[in-house]
Amino acid sequence: MSKNNTSDSADKRKNILSARFDDLKFSMRDPAQLTAVISVSVVVIMFIIIPLFTILKESVFSGKKFSLQAYTSIFKNAYDLGIISNTLILGIVVALLGTVVAFIFAYATTYLAIPHKRIFKIFSILPMVSPPFVISLAFILLFGRSGLITYKLLGIRPDIYGFWGLAFTQVLSFFPTGYLMLTAMLQNIDPSIEEAAQALGSNQNRVFRTITLPLMAPGLANVVLLLFIQSLADFGNAIVIGGNFTTMAVQIYQQGIGSYDMTGATAMAVILLLISVLAFYLQNSVIGKKSYVTVTGKASKQRILIDSKKVTVPVYLVCLLLSLFVLSLYAMVPIGAFVKMWGADFSFSFKWIQYVFSYGGRYIRDTSVLALIATPVSSILAMVSAFLIVRKNFPGKRTLEWFILIAIALPGTVLGLGYVLTYNTPPIILTGTSFILVVALVIRSMPIGTRAGIAALKQIDPSIEEAACISGAGMKKVFSSITIPLIRPVFFSSLVYAFIRGMTLVSTIIFLVSAKWQMLTVAIMNQVDQGLYGAANAYCLVLIAIVALFMSIMYLFMKKMGINLDEGY
Repeated sequence: MSKNNTSDSADKRKNILSARFDDLKFSMRDPAQLTAVISVSVVVIMFIIIPLFTILKESVFSGKKFSLQAYTSIFKNAYDLGIISNTLILGIVVALLGTVVAFIFAYATTYLAIPHKRIFKIFSILPMVSPPFVISLAFILLFGRSGLITYKLLGIRPDIYGFWGLAFTQVLSFFPTGYLMLTAMLQNIDPSIEEAAQALGSNQNRVFRTITLPLMAPGLANVVLLLFIQSLADFGNAIVIGGNFTTMAVQIYQQGIGSYDMTGATAMAVILLLISVLAFYLQNSVIGKKSYVTVTGKASKQRILIDSKKVTVPVYLVCLLLSLFVLSLYAMVPIGAFVKMWGADFSFSFKWIQYVFSYGGRYIRDTSVLALIATPVSSILAMVSAFLIVRKNFPGKRTLEWFILIAIALPGTVLGLGYVLTYNTPPIILTGTSFILVVALVIRSMPIGTRAGIAALKQIDPSIEEAACISGAGMKKVFSSITIPLIRPVFFSSLVYAFIRGMTLVSTIIFLVSAKWQMLTVAIMNQVDQGLYGAANAYCLVLIAIVALFMSIMYLFMKKMGINLDEGY
């Protein structure tokens, strides 16, 4: 019996090795596929795997001696434990509150017969296309010690810095991600099930509790974990409005760059990374694969919108108040940019706009150029990666997929620190160059594009591409002539997302800017740190204008080509 088992085991190993060898031969017969696999693998190894390995190595080696002293110091130090606790508590609170807000907006725009839905949709996604700390900056201008409402109107100087100020701004910053996900899930619920329950005598409240919410349970859990990850990784809001409430992302930066304690910074980075990866694994592999949605594709009939005033009035008021609040926050950006001295002299002035174009031209130029370079690179890499993962077989495919997608959960400060440690010494010195900044922008946006591309390709019948292959077309021809045209909405959405991310990224690039290459977001952070809110707002206004211009051009271009962006992300 044992001989048979041994023989079976040997046969299985032989079959696996044979299959991998066949995959390798298939790759080598198609130079385009081999080139694509090698190119994507090199990018992932050099700019995701090696930096993470470097961080791990730095955290456990003191000189050439292996030591866990950095970790034991963290877990023995009450201050460091407090920072970890702060980050986890903040993440949980933001995830729960953000999911509630996201669900209210998604439910209102999908299920209810209420006015101003288009306005609610706009304000639900506005924080996604602006720098991550704009809401924090605007919140300070409205309610800070020199705030327009608190100081100018009410004559009080409250302290809004700390846990609740940070939690509030993170909820407003991150709930749009949950809104987009929950909207898609609500649209996929077949309305006939809920209507059948009502026909059997259930009232709207009971249908909501017993059918809608249970069907949404996996989606809601998915959003909670995703917002938790975003809160963990947030650097911009935490540094602007966190005050004495220090989070792990800020501590990594302060230890690594401020105190130059690389061992302590890397140990904290590894702990943050492990928490983020665990949450991502739960979100992507466990809860993300569960679905109680009742249909595939479009719902079987048009939904009858709920018009009961008991439901629509309170939900409408909540959405209206939150939308007005978001509008008031974003209104602070142009107002703050044209005020002579915030908190002291609120008279109209072009001072800060002139300041930005006199001294900040290089920030605008560098950021725009680097973002424009990174955008097509990121999008093409994302689509190629998705195509390889979904349509091709080659050795190491699953490992490559895992590392690309896990990059979504990598906190920016962890990745930035990894680049500094890895590429600041021979044999490869990249820090201080434009190349490493472009790499950072590409790596931060490519995984999202890859995931969107994977989802799009899984919805397309591969027989179309197979027919082209049978006719003699190679991978390059199939990809450029068939695959890309079929997933055009996702590709162009990826371009838009990559440019926005390139213009607004702060957590990774704050480690990488140099005297030669600067970025707008870092310039804004510096102005906030110096208390020059007028200059910070003027920079923000320019940044938002550049992003809006790019999006408008892309929208007009895609409209002319008959592409609907809503089919992308």
